[in-house]
Amino acid sequence: MKMADTSGNVSMDLYQQYGVTRAINARGYSTKLGGCRLPAPVLDAMRSAAESCVRMEDWQEAASGVIAEVTGAEAGIITSGASAALTLAAAACLTGLDITKMNHLPDTTDMPNEIVVQKAHRNDYDHALRLAGARLVEAGFSYYTFAYDVESLITSRTVALFYLAGAGATTLPLNEFVNVAHKHGLPVIVDAAAALPPAENLRAIIATGADLVAFSGGKHIQGPQASGILCGRKDLILAATLQHQDMDVFPENWPRRKLIHDGVIPSPPHHGIGRGFKVGKEEIAGLLAALKLYQERDFAAELARWTKDVELIQAAVAGIRGVTVHVVFPDTDGRPVPSARVSLDLPAFTANELINELQEGQPRIGVYETLASDGTVVIYPEALQEGQAHLVGERLREILTHAS
Repeated sequence: MKMADTSGNVSMDLYQQYGVTRAINARGYSTKLGGCRLPAPVLDAMRSAAESCVRMEDWQEAASGVIAEVTGAEAGIITSGASAALTLAAAACLTGLDITKMNHLPDTTDMPNEIVVQKAHRNDYDHALRLAGARLVEAGFSYYTFAYDVESLITSRTVALFYLAGAGATTLPLNEFVNVAHKHGLPVIVDAAAALPPAENLRAIIATGADLVAFSGGKHIQGPQASGILCGRKDLILAATLQHQDMDVFPENWPRRKLIHDGVIPSPPHHGIGRGFKVGKEEIAGLLAALKLYQERDFAAELARWTKDVELIQAAVAGIRGVTVHVVFPDTDGRPVPSARVSLDLPAFTANELINELQEGQPRIGVYETLASDGTVVIYPEALQEGQAHLVGERLREILTHAS
């Protein structure tokens, strides 16, 4: 079996051996399509980390220093993804440094367990908060939220407020949301999984005063797909860490026993809510390498390449009867990412049929499906490799010419 070489290329033989067909990812940094191709330094770092063992507390502490430096937060941990980071963030706010509460989660009976969220910020991914035992309380309306809508729902059972980055201009801005929370001594959790680009958000979100921020490691940062960042207040990161790491320990020889000696906690907790989200030494190494590269990337050149790719796809489909295609920039959520939107007006061929032909044909191509019910297929260029935009355009033209 051929393995990855130093350039980051993976031989097709690896997937062929298991009877798996490789895919072209034209739907962005999509987890279900394996994310993006990892840069060579990320692969090198993961390979190096895999060659020896390390005490995970030490490795996460080193990672915390790097995360603090690049985000401006007090501390951070690397998790097995942004969703895991959100569960750990909720857990930290539910328990603080109360070991008994940690041992009880996700059972929050007789505990304050409410997290206030704007109605317009509800989405499937906030299940990650409820997984820890939190109960979400909706504020405002689907189209607008005022500060008093949020403040009126804060009670003695409130443990935190939750904010979805990039959710839209009609909701309460993050800085005002933070002000409301801090007025009542409550932390703010921000889901920033898809908030990059722009790269400035890596620091700008923490700069608003947000207390815990979750980023995906496997999207624009281009770290391992199963990695994420939780950064923020030092005490809350400690609470999250204690519910994340292996707690099969004894107080007398626990590497972090100084926390007991200093009176921070009475003993180590048992295995916490985050035990199933453990992250390996290799993912930590890969994400740290990716964060280093992130500080050096040429984002202007990256955007130019993305724009060229979507325009190439647009040109390939232009002129086909019943098909219109246009480039949208920035994205509808404000991200500086272009996309090609292919809209169909064909009597016997739908957008869903186009998607199915793309993902079941050769080459196998995955695209963004959310607008298919409106007759539109969306193509994002972030994860496209060299020459793949041409292949996507050719395949689209082949299918649509036949369908029209």
